[in-house]
Amino acid sequence: MKLDNKKIFQTLNPNKIWVPVIIGLAIVFGMFYFDPSVNKDSLSGVFDASIPWIILAVVVIFFRDVGYVYRIREVTGQKLTWKRSIYVIILWEFASAVTPSVVGGSAVAIFILNKEGIKLGRAIAFVMVTAILDNLFFVIGAPIILFFAKGSIFPESKVLEMQLQNSMEAIFWISYSLYATYSLIMAAALFYRPRVFKWVLIKVFSIKWLRKWKHDAQEYGDQIIEASKELSGKKWNYWLPIIGATIFIWSSRYLMLNALISAFVPLAAQEHVIVFARQVIMWIVMMISPTPGSSGTAEFFFGQFFTEFLGDYTFVTSILWRLLSYYPYLILGAFFLPRWVKQVFFKKKKKMKSERDVSES
Repeated sequence: MKLDNKKIFQTLNPNKIWVPVIIGLAIVFGMFYFDPSVNKDSLSGVFDASIPWIILAVVVIFFRDVGYVYRIREVTGQKLTWKRSIYVIILWEFASAVTPSVVGGSAVAIFILNKEGIKLGRAIAFVMVTAILDNLFFVIGAPIILFFAKGSIFPESKVLEMQLQNSMEAIFWISYSLYATYSLIMAAALFYRPRVFKWVLIKVFSIKWLRKWKHDAQEYGDQIIEASKELSGKKWNYWLPIIGATIFIWSSRYLMLNALISAFVPLAAQEHVIVFARQVIMWIVMMISPTPGSSGTAEFFFGQFFTEFLGDYTFVTSILWRLLSYYPYLILGAFFLPRWVKQVFFKKKKKMKSERDVSES
């Protein structure tokens, strides 16, 4: 696999933070203009928030990021220091925030790990492992949490009925089936039969109208084989911490909103389960969004899914939710990226030059 540095840096571009910000602001102003329930009074509702619950929401999202840092360090076999792990996660999150969710930041993550001194084959393996674990959390966890939600996961919304023609449940299960199929195929390819996967891939892309992508398919098959070699022989003491970290990360991601909603309205135990479950549905919707970091899509669907709990507090809660869970990574990424580039590229070049001068003398 050859990493296209030019394309990577087009993604890791601090100027791109304005695209999702503008989209998000456009949605907010649109809600002000078209939704009569959104006005100055609804904005003043932010002062009704319970400070302890807000603090808990911040703590939960902080621990989610700690979980990400811990997991990438464990996945790489502690080849990264804590400081380098923080850089990797911030830039990875930044890449995800400035690209459509359906695209994601996997290629950027591979590039970052490679520049941090991890061999390309291992970097590919590590990113694939995190992606598969994230998908498996959804595939395995979704039916469990939906069962406990007792059929109350799909919101009753006139807007959704009009726009999606009562097909939200069908969209979810179709999307879930696709994710489950993809995750199981990738897990089998990576851990069971990588060469068989490559052979099938080449056969499929040998079909006449798919032939122009055959070379890319062959290269992807080689990546799977290389990644499989890197992961073969890993014992339970490698897998248990990163599986546990994955569960912790995603649970924290969702529980942050539970805390945020509780800051404005009291929730019963069953309502907490429903709020948690509806975020699973929202996650699927946001994953297929064409906008960077699901900007606009997230703000719109938030109101449809949670207005029955929040009422007049829906608008301010949606803004706080995005301010805590999304926009910080745009700011942190833009702040850390120039420093990372300087550390990884310029300092290494300077070090290599000084080592060369010493050897010549």
